[in-house]
Amino acid sequence: MDRDQILTTLRERILAFATSRVSRDHAEDLTQDVLAVLHDKYPTVNELTDLVPLAFQVLRYKMLDAHRKALRRGEYNQESIEELPLADINDDPVTQLDQKQRVDRLLAAIGQLGERCQALFKWKLEGKSFPEIQKLMNQTSINTIYTWDLRCRTQLLAFMGGSWE
Repeated sequence: MDRDQILTTLRERILAFATSRVSRDHAEDLTQDVLAVLHDKYPTVNELTDLVPLAFQVLRYKMLDAHRKALRRGEYNQESIEELPLADINDDPVTQLDQKQRVDRLLAAIGQLGERCQALFKWKLEGKSFPEIQKLMNQTSINTIYTWDLRCRTQLLAFMGGSWE
């Protein structure tokens, strides 16, 4: 009996054993992994009496590894998503009022800033990077933009009463 016939017969045995322990899909994957290890790392082992114990030892290691990985990922104690309560998309009225008041204070403070600071904040909120803002403001040094940004944020904080809250 040549090695390919032995591996074909051995594949059926490995698959049957793995299927008795895990799901069919997972057993197929484990069987393929075992055969790949036998092919790559043990090409010189050709006897059925040597291949069977070797294959099942590799299979046991693969199954233990899969078990440890599932434990590490928390797959055994996952909750069903259908059983979890839906999140309330609306905040409670107190949180909504607090957020509205903060936004109003922020807008009032930005209105007190100079044109340069307002433009700088506008471009930052649009997602522009400091080098892009440097070009938009026609400045030769990016450090100037960094300095202006610091000064504008300091002014804004002062207009907000010294606190972002």
